[in-house]
Amino acid sequence: MVTHGSSLPPYPSGLRLAGRRVVVVGGGHVAQRRVPALIACGADVVVVSPSLTPALEGMLSELTWVSRKFEPADLDDTWYAIAATNNAETNAAVATAAEERRVFCVRSDDARDASAWTPAVGRHGGVTVAVLGNREPRKSAAVRDEIMTALRDGSITARDAQDRSPGVVLVGGGPGDPELVTIAARHALASADVVVADRLAPRELLAELSPDVELIDVAKLPRGRSAAQEFINRVIVEKALEGKRVVRFKGGDNFVFGRGYEEVIACAEAGVAVTVVPGLSSAISVPARAGIPVTHRGVAHEFTVISGHLPPGHPESLVDWRAVGRLRGTVVLLMAVENAPAIADALVDSGRPADTPVAVVVEGTMPEERTVLTTLGELGADIVAQEVRPPAIIVIGEVVAVARPQHFGRG
Repeated sequence: MVTHGSSLPPYPSGLRLAGRRVVVVGGGHVAQRRVPALIACGADVVVVSPSLTPALEGMLSELTWVSRKFEPADLDDTWYAIAATNNAETNAAVATAAEERRVFCVRSDDARDASAWTPAVGRHGGVTVAVLGNREPRKSAAVRDEIMTALRDGSITARDAQDRSPGVVLVGGGPGDPELVTIAARHALASADVVVADRLAPRELLAELSPDVELIDVAKLPRGRSAAQEFINRVIVEKALEGKRVVRFKGGDNFVFGRGYEEVIACAEAGVAVTVVPGLSSAISVPARAGIPVTHRGVAHEFTVISGHLPPGHPESLVDWRAVGRLRGTVVLLMAVENAPAIADALVDSGRPADTPVAVVVEGTMPEERTVLTTLGELGADIVAQEVRPPAIIVIGEVVAVARPQHFGRG
């Protein structure tokens, strides 16, 4: 083994490993951390080890496993090697065999005797950040994390690194708290020429938009003014046809009562490219943030999400409320504050006990969040007494008592 000057700085380079043989010696937790990134790069990954962790076994369809100890010939026709065993002699043998074949090799146990080091890596908006902290992995990771945070919160601007191609991106903004928006959603907003935003989209993120981004408000207020869906469809299509990148930014998830697929259809009919960035649905994330599970072992084997914007008996309603009333699991109601009394009556009339626990989570995930605990029989009265206003998520079922046993006398 030839030891090269370990005090000298490394020469950074980005390896393109797609379709190229990469050998990882060792099947433990170090290999478990390294292999997924190699697979993601398209490498032809070969793991040489008598045994594998369960996680690596789960990747067998994406790698080749040589179930034995390392032999120098394993590195024949190899482009890159990683010595990741817990045995120093084996790692040294891998490094020696790599050196003889002019194959760059990473050693997990002793970077001084390696010909390559693994950086701490992060990706944002088409930019790859790789940090080498002079054989100090914690330092490398800390610097990487600071850079990635700065890129994501806009302290370091990488707008020009984003995909700026014309078209429409449908972005789900989650339940309201800007911390619960996905990284992909932030990337999309950073790429926008035009943002078409709902009232329930995380409004704090709009302040981070570049000054040259056009912002179009299409708020839909309960029992108030609203932008017709046809108008929204027309706006996003027209702006995209002008050669602009349009982000349709809304609360929750695009396809959970968000009318997102109507916008997909409008774009398809106009020949406009459209992509979707899913968001956390408020139907699940709001109860979760309030500490209420929508399922629980031995309590609820199903949960049903229903739009309550139409009352039972309405000629346009598509909900079979009698069938819902016979369900034993959790019912989550969205857009149901106004019609909650009628829905509660319909469920009780259809067989759901009047003492069924209910939680109404108001302004979920936001600073004003509060939870009103009641029962199905008292839901209508308590909504009035507690002055509940939209947005609110209504959770019906025994899971509410699981989360708040003292209130319902279950403690």
